[in-house]
Amino acid sequence: MNRYKKRSGLTLAGVALLLVAGTATAQSSDHAGHAGRRFAAVDGEAIYRSICQGCHMPDAKGARGAGVYPPLTGNPRLVSPQYMAAVILHGRRDMPSFKPAAPDEDRFVLDVGLTDAQIADVINYIRTHFGNRYTDSISADDVAAMHR
Repeated sequence: MNRYKKRSGLTLAGVALLLVAGTATAQSSDHAGHAGRRFAAVDGEAIYRSICQGCHMPDAKGARGAGVYPPLTGNPRLVSPQYMAAVILHGRRDMPSFKPAAPDEDRFVLDVGLTDAQIADVINYIRTHFGNRYTDSISADDVAAMHR
């Protein structure tokens, strides 16, 4: 076998390996956690990782840049789970609302609504992680009462 054919075969094998690896990675979709107009994640950690960390960062220390995304660690406002629920339900400044949108409502994150249980779960997760040590919690019924 001449040198050109051998090198060409190795190059093709390398390209094939990259294509297979790329296809395997591509199967994981950013929208895999969405089901219709609801987010399908079932626990607070998954919701945080899929929605919240995009702005508040994986370590929950927040960010500054095109906007101000407050830290969720060491933040005195987190003492109130009801405050957190109100912000998630109704939005605040650059943060959009994550309650289900009405059919005629035009808002930034129209296709991502969280259930009352999901909102409670992500609040309870944040308040017990990232160095936060709050012992009280909020329930789905508490969240539901805030927007009835």
